[in-house]
Amino acid sequence: MSGTGKSVLEGRVAVVTGAARGVGALLARKLSARGATVALVGLEPEEMKAVSTRLHGESAHWEADVTDRTAMEQVARDVGARFGRTDVVVANAGVATGGPFATSDQDAWRRVIEVNLIGSATTARAFLPALLESRGHLLQIASLAAITPAPLMTAYCASKSGVEAFAHSLRTEVAHRGVSVGIGYLSWTDTDMVRGADEDEGMRELRGRLPWPAGKTYPAGPAVDRLVAGIERRSAHVYGQWWLRGMQPVRGMLPPIISAIGRREMRRVDSRMPAVGRGLVGAGGQADEKARAAGRSADGELT
Repeated sequence: MSGTGKSVLEGRVAVVTGAARGVGALLARKLSARGATVALVGLEPEEMKAVSTRLHGESAHWEADVTDRTAMEQVARDVGARFGRTDVVVANAGVATGGPFATSDQDAWRRVIEVNLIGSATTARAFLPALLESRGHLLQIASLAAITPAPLMTAYCASKSGVEAFAHSLRTEVAHRGVSVGIGYLSWTDTDMVRGADEDEGMRELRGRLPWPAGKTYPAGPAVDRLVAGIERRSAHVYGQWWLRGMQPVRGMLPPIISAIGRREMRRVDSRMPAVGRGLVGAGGQADEKARAAGRSADGELT
C-alpha cells in the first residue's frame, strides 16, 4: 500500500472460489472495498448474486464446481474476456466431514479430498496462464488442520496438509516468472462449516476440550482482514489468528502431544461416535451434495 493510503488492489481483478458464503463471501466484500474487481465462483448462484450486489465496484459471478477442469477453464476464459486480466486468485472453496474414519461415509470422505485438494489444484491450473501474464498472486487457503492433524478429521486434515504442500511446491516453480503463492492459515472461524460441525455433540465436546487457544471459535472479520493484508503484501504465509504464526516453529513436536490428548479424549466420546453425522457439514456442504445429486440425476444415474 502506498503512502497515500491507496491499496495496491485498486484496479486489479481478483477471483475468489467458494464465494457464496463464509470466508469467501467476506473476502469478496473486503477485496472489493480495497478497490478490486471481484469474480465470484461457487455452486450457489443466488447466494453469489446476493454477495455481488453488496460489493463496492464491478463484479460478476460464475457457477462452477472447482473439481471440474472443463468448467474452471471456461471460467478462467470468461473472467479474462469480461475483465481483461486476472491479478489475484484465492483458492478458498472447501468442504468438511467429521467422525471416525472406520465408519465414515466413503463418498463424503472422498469429496472432501476432491474439493479441497484437487479443486484447489484445478483452480490453480485453470488460472495460472492469466497469473503468469499479470505476474499475479495465488492465495491458497489452508488451515490449522495442516499444522496439527487431529482425530475425527482425517479427510479434512489430509486435504489441508495436501494443499499446504502443493502451494509450497508451486511457489518455487513459478517465483522466477513473477507469480507469488501464499498460504492462508485459519483456525476455527465462525462460518457455516464450523457451526455445522458443532451440531454434533461429540465433536463439539471434543473441540471444546482442546487447550486454549486452539478450541476457541474466532470471528471471521479480523481473520479475513489479515488475509486481505497478506494479499496486498503478496505474503508467502498469512495467519488469520495471531497465535497460528507461533505454531510453525514447534509443529514438529505437536503430533505426540496431540496423540496423547486425543487418545484420552477419544475414550470419553467413543461410545457416542456412531451418532455423528456422516455427510458434509454446514450449509456449504449441503449445497455441494445438492449440486452433485442434481448433476447425477441429469445424467440418468439417480432416480
